[in-house]
Amino acid sequence: MTVSTSRHAILLASAFAASLLSGCASINENLSAAMADTMPRWAGGLPPDAPPRPGTAKYDEFMREREQQRLMPAAERQREQQAKVEQSGLDPVH
Repeated sequence: MTVSTSRHAILLASAFAASLLSGCASINENLSAAMADTMPRWAGGLPPDAPPRPGTAKYDEFMREREQQRLMPAAERQREQQAKVEQSGLDPVH
């Protein structure tokens, strides 16, 4: 039973492709999150209104503000949101 060189080449090429594909799976979420933080918005990075990452000082402040808004009555919360929309100068998107 002889094996031709073309079969060896196919076997070698498929093993090479499998090793390349398995290397892509080893990229962890921390690396991809760091890349998204440094990418410009036009290239698919984080939008300007994205919440801060957990573990930072801005995140703690963001969570405190969010808790205060949650405890606020609904009518007052709506007025505050309207004021933010008017202040930004952008039309709301529905």
